[in-house]
Amino acid sequence: MITNEHKQLARWAMDFALKHGCQASRVTLYNGSNSSFEVRDMKIDRLQQATESSLIIQLFVDGRYGSYSTNRLDKKELDKFILKGIDSTRYLAEDVARTLPDPSLYYTGGKPDLELSDPRFDHIEPDDKVALAMQVCDEMMGKDPRIISTNSSYGDEQWSKYMIASNGFEGESSSSAFTLVGSISIKGEGEARPESYWYDSAVFYDTLTKDGIGSKALERALRKIGQKKVASGKYPMILDNMNSSRLLSPIINALYGSGIQQKNSFLLDKLDQKVLSEKVTLIDEPHLPKSAGARYFDNEGVATRQLPIFEKGILKTYFIDTYIANKMNIPATISSPSILTMEMGNKDVDGFIASLDKGILVTGFNGGNSSSTTGDFSYGVEGFVVENGKLTQPISEMNITGNLLTLWENLVEIGNDPRTSSSWRIPSLLFNDVDFSGL
Repeated sequence: MITNEHKQLARWAMDFALKHGCQASRVTLYNGSNSSFEVRDMKIDRLQQATESSLIIQLFVDGRYGSYSTNRLDKKELDKFILKGIDSTRYLAEDVARTLPDPSLYYTGGKPDLELSDPRFDHIEPDDKVALAMQVCDEMMGKDPRIISTNSSYGDEQWSKYMIASNGFEGESSSSAFTLVGSISIKGEGEARPESYWYDSAVFYDTLTKDGIGSKALERALRKIGQKKVASGKYPMILDNMNSSRLLSPIINALYGSGIQQKNSFLLDKLDQKVLSEKVTLIDEPHLPKSAGARYFDNEGVATRQLPIFEKGILKTYFIDTYIANKMNIPATISSPSILTMEMGNKDVDGFIASLDKGILVTGFNGGNSSSTTGDFSYGVEGFVVENGKLTQPISEMNITGNLLTLWENLVEIGNDPRTSSSWRIPSLLFNDVDFSGL
């Protein structure tokens, strides 16, 4: 947590900057700690623990803007640091669009605690963390003669942030996160070396899934044995909930103000137009307690709220921060999404599989890219052929190509199985008429 002493230091730093030539200032204090324990083939491979504190001061000087950070949290050093920052900022090019947000947009407090920080964080013994990583590795090690190597890791982090701005904002937030991962490489047919992984993450240690991570990674790797290409063509495509966000990500990226302002977005001038399937209702829900990504304010102090992004395929908002809003002379919205949720259907990935006579389940991506300007994409994929409602041939070294708007217009069904440990709660998805390139 940020101490009262450090909060007073942040206020002093802001006031000092204002007294020495700044017209406005924002100060952010950050405290964080993290640890990671990695195991390879039942031997500890790497241990890492770190604690850090830093102060970031943003200076608005004569129409110019500079941002400076330091971990030397002492007044005697900070005064020189700030004065040097003010002098340096005066050398920068004028940019009058750089301002603090309109104070009416700030979060003003008074809402219930979102419960994002585990009170047990500092009391979890290192031996217990190592034991969890060892357990994941043990679930894989020696369980099949084709295993080449096994890797597992435990990681955790906790951070606190305090922010104050000269035009009236003051806010504090904190969070914790725990992650457990297992990955494995096995001998396949010929020279093939299939790999796979599984993981879980949680805000609280007690809700972290601790059993079955390694076993699931092994199961997923063994299913890949015999991967090959199949005939090119248009197929229905199922994306499982581990990979569904991959094809949503370029859609979200196209909504950021930087791309809109630079006219480098395939969703430019699409506000209030239907651009995706009417099945897509995507909402930013930032105030879900005990959930990764929850927050009451963004990195500028602007208050978050439930925000429709797409309603039945109609684009409802862009992510416009203060700088872009000033440059474009439009209202600011929010700098980025918090927790993305989708209006769901009534099937999980197994239900999608059972519903198809012929199609392809995609369980992983192997490189590729998309154009931020046109929405054209090409991605390498792996997964399984679906025939008569069952998984048959494992596939790899195939590509999907097309345009993101056409792809999302061809969304057939949304699943009901999002991974709620993620801030992007995107379930399995079923698309029609996707171009696969193989044989």
